Amino acid sequence: QVQLVESGGGLVQPGGSLRLSCAASGNIFSIYAMGWYRQAPRKPRELVARFTSSGSTNYADSVKGRFPISRDNAKNTLYLQMSSLKPEDTAVYYCNLGQYGNNYWGKGTLVTVSA
Repeated sequence: QVQLVESGGGLVQPGGSLRLSCAASGNIFSIYAMGWYRQAPRKPRELVARFTSSGSTNYADSVKGRFPISRDNAKNTLYLQMSSLKPEDTAVYYCNLGQYGNNYWGKGTLVTVSA
């Protein structure tokens, strides 16, 4: 079993920045995919950014250049540095880890971008 705990969400003004963190614990093997997804009200959950199991990165077009993803393998922690935030970035942000056919989700952290 794997546990994921997100942190770093909050209220921020348009143009501002936030850094999200996701701490993973449990039975984590050396090869896994890990990433960030978000779900806005009345919309389906969507990919924001992720590391694939081979180490490459994927980004949603809407966040390219604004939300770099990074990780600290020694700490099993994933980060999302969000900048130039827009009201349409408002959503619950979820951390995801996938390994050997299993998919794990955190409980999410709310990001609200509003003046």
